[in-house]
Amino acid sequence: MIKLQDIVAAQKVIAGNLHRTPLIGSTYLGNIVESRLLFKLELYQKTGSFKPRGVLNKMHNLTPQEKKRGVISLSAGNHAQALAYVAALSGVPSTLVMPESAVKSKVDATKEYGGEVLLTNEDLLSTTLAIQKERILTFVHPFDDPMVIAGAGTVGMEILDDVPDVDVVIVGIGGGGLASGVGAAIKSRKPNVRVVGVEPEGAAGISKSLVVGKPVHLDSVQSVADGLAAPFAGVHTLAYVQKYVDEVVLVADEEIVEAMRLIIERCKVIAEPAAASTLAALLFGKIKVRPESTVVCVLSGGNISHERLKSLL
Repeated sequence: MIKLQDIVAAQKVIAGNLHRTPLIGSTYLGNIVESRLLFKLELYQKTGSFKPRGVLNKMHNLTPQEKKRGVISLSAGNHAQALAYVAALSGVPSTLVMPESAVKSKVDATKEYGGEVLLTNEDLLSTTLAIQKERILTFVHPFDDPMVIAGAGTVGMEILDDVPDVDVVIVGIGGGGLASGVGAAIKSRKPNVRVVGVEPEGAAGISKSLVVGKPVHLDSVQSVADGLAAPFAGVHTLAYVQKYVDEVVLVADEEIVEAMRLIIERCKVIAEPAAASTLAALLFGKIKVRPESTVVCVLSGGNISHERLKSLL
């Protein structure tokens, strides 16, 4: 498993290449949940989510031969955009396997960043691995990779630097890369800080994996939060969640949508469903915090089209 020095090394890799995203507070929403509530605006990161942090760290650690072959991955959207963006910066060709049902704006953005997009109705992972073997490409996992996890951990480092008195940090869970990295960073520096992961009810891969004690593959996923709808849990991420995340809770789609509405109205920030899940868990009592606690919700994911926003709100 990665150590704190691996996350510190990742900070050096991304410094100057990606944004150090801001934190904002909301007195109105904080009063509702009886806490000092802050939002880590990772949706202001390049490509609109935390994903470039891990991708950039992974790309930095590839060999020249691995880069020359070109990179490939699978994604519903945010990782695809990040890999296409970072690969283009490095002069490396990228191939992204995405579901036919992927949000069109995310597919279009991936292409605009320079990625070759292949849409499929088949199993994403098996399709990706088959294409990788056929084309002899380098696979960059969307979440289940130590270097990707270390990059995601830089979010946790920034939170601790900016809010040293934080009591609770809430992160969304898709495949678990963000929760793994943030959990590792925070628990390594301040073990008493509580780290909570949030999954959609219709894509509860990590929750089910925690019950059986091994990674599970979901037969289907159905959630308004496509950014958290990973169809499988990772070997690495499950181990990190088991070690560094205090609890994982589930939220319903309607709760996520209501949290989106409040974030837009009260914070003037447009968060996609995956990002709003963290506030949803707090608002609807899935996470209990002591009165006057300092709570940071990570908002990662601002990639939502006008049409999608209208259909949800």
